[in-house]
Amino acid sequence: MNHDAIARLHAELGIPADYATARGLARQAEAEEAALVTIATTGDARPIRLLPPAAVAWEKMRAAARTAGLTLIPLSGFRSIARQAEIIRAKLDAGQPLDEILRLVAAPGYSEHHTARALDLGAPGEPPLDETFARTTAFAWLNTHAGSHGFHLSYPPGNSHGIAYEPWHWCWHA
Repeated sequence: MNHDAIARLHAELGIPADYATARGLARQAEAEEAALVTIATTGDARPIRLLPPAAVAWEKMRAAARTAGLTLIPLSGFRSIARQAEIIRAKLDAGQPLDEILRLVAAPGYSEHHTARALDLGAPGEPPLDETFARTTAFAWLNTHAGSHGFHLSYPPGNSHGIAYEPWHWCWHA
């Protein structure tokens, strides 16, 4: 989706024109869906997809965690710009204020999930996409070892992007 289309989408959703500048967020290129590989499926049978090199890095990291006695559960991967807009529309339709939504969800065009390099991770017995993940041994292991597999925590506490702390959100960089 080009810059003008994203600007129109933002206007439709009520996202301020200075969103990216104010948040210090870079535009994220949307991966070609045909190039993605499925690494798992969600409970409702949606595929969790990544770029092939990110999928290889994920598999190596998952295997290393397993060797350490831990299970990492992929919760989501690639998300299109259109899907990001659907998520925001649903939250707006449910009556959530846009400012609150944008603390929890990046605006369409600015989510690392568009790149198919980002993973939301969980652990068995833990609520998904919850800050309590930060208190798990899985998170402690990720903090120590994810970097050696090319993954980093994108939204630590007090990050400069105005996005809530997301201990579950890890992005792979070559």
